Amino acid sequence: MVSIQIRHLTKHFGSTLALDDVNLTIESGEMFFLLGPSGCGKTTLLRHIAGFSTPDQGQLLFDQRDVTRLPPHKRNTAMMFQSYALWPHLDVGQNVAFGLEERRLPRAQIETRVQESLQMVRMGHLADRKINQLSGGQQQRVALARSLAVRPDALLLDEPLSNLDAKLRLEMRSEIRRICKQFGVTAVYVTHDQKEALHLADRIAVMEQGAISQVGTPREVFRAPRTASVASFIGEANFLPGDCIAAAGPGRQATARTAHGHFTGRLTDPTWHPQPGEPVRLCLRPEALRFGESPYLPNTIRGRLVDSIYLGELAQYAVQDAAGTTFHVSELNPANPRPADASEVSLTVSPDDVMILRA
Repeated sequence: MVSIQIRHLTKHFGSTLALDDVNLTIESGEMFFLLGPSGCGKTTLLRHIAGFSTPDQGQLLFDQRDVTRLPPHKRNTAMMFQSYALWPHLDVGQNVAFGLEERRLPRAQIETRVQESLQMVRMGHLADRKINQLSGGQQQRVALARSLAVRPDALLLDEPLSNLDAKLRLEMRSEIRRICKQFGVTAVYVTHDQKEALHLADRIAVMEQGAISQVGTPREVFRAPRTASVASFIGEANFLPGDCIAAAGPGRQATARTAHGHFTGRLTDPTWHPQPGEPVRLCLRPEALRFGESPYLPNTIRGRLVDSIYLGELAQYAVQDAAGTTFHVSELNPANPRPADASEVSLTVSPDDVMILRA
């Protein structure tokens, strides 16, 4: 396993700036996620780490070794693609052995590594099976075994679960993390699936327009987004505009004046010190909002219940205030879902669940 340092990486495709002065450190043995919307640069960054693309400027270091201009086959990385890229005319064992044969390892060593890798992904009993006889999840395991068989210093995964159905994706999330941690490999994983990233990652980098917007643990990024774009991409978010009244109290607490009265919450950016009167945006997660009894308490939104969707384990509601702004609410394990009858309701939220961002 290796640590990966990315320094001032910049890449243009014609007039398009694909990577904008990217700086990032991925620790040895870490499961690191690149997360962001389509076109944000995450796959381009992964391809630079793999050696499939060369930057216009900047450096890539593996354990302080400069690999910026090194071809892919000299970096000792393995890449797992969306399509798995398995050979249909070869059986499972032959697919796993392919990379080892390219490295011209002794036959006995190849056979040992193939068996070890297949056992790790719980596919040892299917070594002689043809690829077209496997399910999607089994093919995914074969692709993972092939990547691990070459003993890579870094495993690079480009949305490997996107072709699986929802139930199988959930199952394979835990399997991928288990295998990567058991193998002890540094893993860099590209996805646009926020749940996948929150489930699997040690740390996450959220990308936007070729740049890194925020890096942190899943909890840090979800509970303390630095910007509205990060907040809205990691989970669902309601936004309420206001202006700062007082800030930097205990626990970086602040109070803002809004159309629904005073709200107290947390400043999520430790480098930001808003001044009184400065415009702010309050981020309120749907799952943090609660139906309240009194419409006159602090941190309260008043409106009418205009939509109600029952999904079994949760109910989703839409509450519209007098100005026409809609706030989404999630209620876990609802025993008696509320009807969408336009009745007047009050929503309350704890100060710890109010995230105050730059406007």
